[in-house]
Amino acid sequence: MSAIKRAEAGVATHYRISHHTQYNYQLPVSLSQQLLHLQPRTLPWQHIHSAQIHCTPEPQQRTSAPDAFGNPALWLDIRQPHQELLLSAELDISVLPRAMPNFLLSPPWQDVVERCRFRGVALSHPEQLDALAYRQESPYVRIKHDFARFALPCFGADDTLLTGVYALTLKMYNEFEFDSEATDVGTPLLTVLEQRRGVCQDFAHLMIACLRSLGLPARYVSGYLLTEPPEGQPRLIGADASHAWVSVWCPHFGWVDFDPTNGVLPDQQHITLAWGRDFSDVSPLRGVIIGGGEHTLDVSVTVMPVSPSRPGQSQSQ
Repeated sequence: MSAIKRAEAGVATHYRISHHTQYNYQLPVSLSQQLLHLQPRTLPWQHIHSAQIHCTPEPQQRTSAPDAFGNPALWLDIRQPHQELLLSAELDISVLPRAMPNFLLSPPWQDVVERCRFRGVALSHPEQLDALAYRQESPYVRIKHDFARFALPCFGADDTLLTGVYALTLKMYNEFEFDSEATDVGTPLLTVLEQRRGVCQDFAHLMIACLRSLGLPARYVSGYLLTEPPEGQPRLIGADASHAWVSVWCPHFGWVDFDPTNGVLPDQQHITLAWGRDFSDVSPLRGVIIGGGEHTLDVSVTVMPVSPSRPGQSQSQ
């Protein structure tokens, strides 16, 4: 059964995911402290059956706790000398079809901008206060007139919020080219906008910058894509690697996801790991070391769909 037919039947897509990271250091590392975002979130449409994270060498301390954004996070403290660090996540997940909102029923985008002007804690609903944390600048996302000018043609005076955001998603998909050699993690977003080239991380950051520059809350979502395309559809860019997309806050609808790299609304092909203000909040692996010198890094991801099941059917192995 194809992914589309499974979605229409309300059938979960079941995945086994392997994410392997290997660091090789020129010199011994005497201390390594790492923060991992490799365990996916549990969501109404996403169920985690098992999530096993292994580390070699064995850390002296492992601490699991939600981070500031509610993402599952794991802190590792490795105090034995090593010149190789191996981290692997083995995940067993099922993803249900999402209920797609009617764009025309979302509020006018200008009303949302006005609603998101901060007027003090006492006058703000808790959900709105949470959203406002994603309306400000963050380490990888700046608010600039250039970004607002690029996005504004997608938002007509009478357009609803979600209609405008979807138009921006398609504009980026049609005008930008995926090019893994065009950028690196330090490439400014203004350069990405000028060159119209980059990777999914660039496109997510740029779309977030456009939305925030208009006064709209938007957050960065990290995750994975299905490794096999649905029947009759081309392979999605970003498969067999970490992926990134955008989520926009809409009153009465909550957070709604958009994927500018592929011009789609994320559904069963997208597996959500974590979300934050930008990549700096949800990097799969980030830490500090003492020693090591130069190093090489190798990352491999495999997302494998397995036999589907209906909602409520146990997937435990």
